[in-house]
Amino acid sequence: MTVKGIPLSAETNSAMHLVLAIVQDVDATSLSDSLVLEKFGVTRINTAGGFLREGNASFLIGVEGKRLGELMGIIRRCCVTRTQYVNPLPPIMEPGEFLMPYPVEVQVGGAIVFVLDVERYEQL
Repeated sequence: MTVKGIPLSAETNSAMHLVLAIVQDVDATSLSDSLVLEKFGVTRINTAGGFLREGNASFLIGVEGKRLGELMGIIRRCCVTRTQYVNPLPPIMEPGEFLMPYPVEVQVGGAIVFVLDVERYEQL
């Protein structure tokens, strides 16, 4: 079965995947530009992380299995890890107590990538 000339994944030799990539804001524009340049269909959703409370971007990318390696290479190239110093949030304290938190070195950047198998897709 085809929809608008596009075969459903069950009829192709290459399975479809939905890739969810969560990247740091500083890497998001570079990744987005690279994906568009290489003709990947991508949806970007701006999000925020819970630990550092900094901006992230979540990318939804539909990709055929034969291009999955190419996609992962682009993500690796654009999303690099780095270290950053952050001040931890102070615990709730009683009045009169004083806590001087020391900066903590954490690793940020890179990407968290989920690859999900797609049983069926349709482009309408």
